[in-house]
Amino acid sequence: MRKILVADPLHPEAFDKLKALPGLEVTLKTGMDEAELIKTIPGFEAIVVRSATKVTKKVIEAATDLKLIIRAGIGLDNIDVEAAQAKNIEVANTPAATTISVAELTFALMLGAVRNIGQAVLSMKDHRWEKKLLTGTELFGKTLGIIGSGRIGLAVAERAIAFGMKVIAYDIVPIKTDLAVTQVNLDELLAQADIISLHLPLTPQTKHMISSAEFAKMKDGVILVNASRGGVVDEQALFEALESGKVRAAAIDVYEKEPPADWSLVDHPHVLPTPHIGAAAKEGQKRAGLEVVRIVEERLL
Repeated sequence: MRKILVADPLHPEAFDKLKALPGLEVTLKTGMDEAELIKTIPGFEAIVVRSATKVTKKVIEAATDLKLIIRAGIGLDNIDVEAAQAKNIEVANTPAATTISVAELTFALMLGAVRNIGQAVLSMKDHRWEKKLLTGTELFGKTLGIIGSGRIGLAVAERAIAFGMKVIAYDIVPIKTDLAVTQVNLDELLAQADIISLHLPLTPQTKHMISSAEFAKMKDGVILVNASRGGVVDEQALFEALESGKVRAAAIDVYEKEPPADWSLVDHPHVLPTPHIGAAAKEGQKRAGLEVVRIVEERLL
């Protein structure tokens, strides 16, 4: 029997399918910190995680039989890929499974920001009728700048076009799409976009890619949406841009530290925050879980 550790919850249907695979012994053990995972990992040939569990270098070094690490999701920033490669451990993810989930949340954040939805909800729950203070703007006719034009970025573009927006995009590689998306350089995007949406992995190259110098190049009153990875935006620089009015509003699902150690950005009146729920839709989690099952079948059995 080949032993597989599921360290974060999977969709129930996917978990049942995983347990039903012949020749597998599946163990579900969630909520482990690094020390507990180091004690647990020896003997397992595969581990499945989502975003909560961190597969660090120390965890990988403690693994005696590990052959496969699977991330049920998109990013790999909670896995030390370099340490895994050094031990010839394969790392896999499910990049397409939650595309729609994240794209839809991005659009929800965008709509919430332009129409002051967060402030409206809070004022109503405080029994204050502030209709005249909450005038927003439409998305129709505005220019959306997408930084990072992979699956999610283009899914957001498709929805933006349906809303009557002009879409421009930046990427380090040519953008391949039949959508009405114009590829521009980064400075052009920063100067032209009314709304900027980020769809980037966190790498040494993208760390604080949006900081003070980039905010200075943006339109006054720009709206920033980030449902990709915390750390891509310099949070202190964003706070200062909000305070100055350079950024009219920011809608954020991801943070440099999760949960935040400093809540000042979240508390800002012009920030619409959510707690990294971009992929947290039942349909997306089901697709991710079923993709995990397929990966296990193909690469472990």
